[in-house]
Amino acid sequence: MEWVAWAAAAIVLEAGLARACEEVGTVERAMHRTLIVANRTASTPVLMQEVQRRAMEQATSFVLLIPYTQWKRSPDWTLEDALKALRRAARGPSGLLEARVEGRVSGEDPFESVKQILELEPFDDAIISTLPKKSSEWLKRDLPHRVEALGLPVTTITPPGPDRRVFSGRSRRASTGGGY
Repeated sequence: MEWVAWAAAAIVLEAGLARACEEVGTVERAMHRTLIVANRTASTPVLMQEVQRRAMEQATSFVLLIPYTQWKRSPDWTLEDALKALRRAARGPSGLLEARVEGRVSGEDPFESVKQILELEPFDDAIISTLPKKSSEWLKRDLPHRVEALGLPVTTITPPGPDRRVFSGRSRRASTGGGY
């Protein structure tokens, strides 16, 4: 008789654990998930502002996907640097929000990389952070629209180009009102 009671208690405990696991999975899945596709723009101020805005709007888990690219010269940032900056932004201006940011390096083709990660993990939307239109291979290849065609809402972010009206490389004397 004791064995039967023990077995019944084990079944109830197992069922409770299964429900708890399901509930944890539901809570985790209820969190908004945003895929960030970026490379050289992975830690630009405009991307940090967008991550901060989204994190403040709702609890969001971010995954930074960096398509591997051969560089003619070494990059001026690392994945770790980009993740630190994104985590800082995801904590909000007060720094009190929980930052959920992961990073992945993928293959060279950004579209194929996005397709592959979407087969493995669910996302609610994507941010594609790329160079300005004149120099962006991703925009020339229409990456944002191709990713949207996969059924994922996309926000495209490009850092502003240098404002040549502010400083053209030459300075006027202070007496003319244009000194720096």
